[in-house]
Amino acid sequence: MKLLEDYSLKKHNSFGLDAKAQALVMFDSIEELAQRCTTIKKSLLLGGGSNILILNDLDYEVWTYNVKGRSLLSEEEEYVLVEIQSGENWHETVLWAIEQGYGGIENLALIPGNCGAAPIQNIGAYGVEIKDVLHCVYGIQRDSGLPMSFYKAECNFGYRDSIFKKELKGKFIITSIVLKLTKPGYHRLNTSYGAISSTLEQRGITDPNCRDVAQAVIDIRKSKLPDTKVIGNAGSFFKNPVIPIDQFNEVKSNHPDIVSYPVDDASIKLPAAWLIDRAGWKGKTVGGAQCYEKQALVLINKGNATGRDIFTLSQNIIDDVKTKYGITLDREVNLIS
Repeated sequence: MKLLEDYSLKKHNSFGLDAKAQALVMFDSIEELAQRCTTIKKSLLLGGGSNILILNDLDYEVWTYNVKGRSLLSEEEEYVLVEIQSGENWHETVLWAIEQGYGGIENLALIPGNCGAAPIQNIGAYGVEIKDVLHCVYGIQRDSGLPMSFYKAECNFGYRDSIFKKELKGKFIITSIVLKLTKPGYHRLNTSYGAISSTLEQRGITDPNCRDVAQAVIDIRKSKLPDTKVIGNAGSFFKNPVIPIDQFNEVKSNHPDIVSYPVDDASIKLPAAWLIDRAGWKGKTVGGAQCYEKQALVLINKGNATGRDIFTLSQNIIDDVKTKYGITLDREVNLIS
């Protein structure tokens, strides 16, 4: 364990915000982490810092869990179970799985952050969510440091949601995840969402493999989203709203060109980027924060933004979309104060 007092979190959040923590504590074992849980009652556990907005300096400890490792737990004819430690980078894990011949997470390539945070948000992209491949989650109780585990059905997964964001928020620390991935010959590739199929077609790929799909996703994401190493951002800042069909029909009567995707017989998903773009927010700023000119779903730090700048910009967008469309946008990022 290593402790650094009065520590700037600028390198630990993808917005690049220069907020300070009372201390940064870095853990290299689950035993160290469990022991500190019993003595320090308030803290924030950070993964890759890619889905948070820090609003101000923090008068408590920030923790990082740096344990890494990937291991094969069991193998059947069609699939394998692999355990991934929380400190592993998610995108690197996707590439590792492809190298091993495992499938199921190729559509989730280039999503930033660490593996331990992936189930919390139920990360998803291009028609796939981590709930589709998650077998179970291991971790410890925040207050006692005692071990706990949750199988997929116990995680209460929803759209960008889970039990770890609600009932267990601040009460459970994920130390590893177990994924159920397909073996060669049993992959079920999803190429129908977004521009994957057209990207593959442009490259003359008619019989894609997991690597082809992952590369298509990587290229599409790079064309839309700014690199966090160059421009501070948290990727998609807002969730795509899901509304009842009756409400959608009312909105569509006033905005016939609105884009939509059916969810089920009773609800429709709307692209938040379309709503924000049509409301005229692309390129608009508050202080050092800006609604990204190339993708309205992304808010960026132009270099000197504060967390409050970004929050205020997001609230202005939420209020305006509500006024113009009667639809309330929800933030996808977690607010930290």
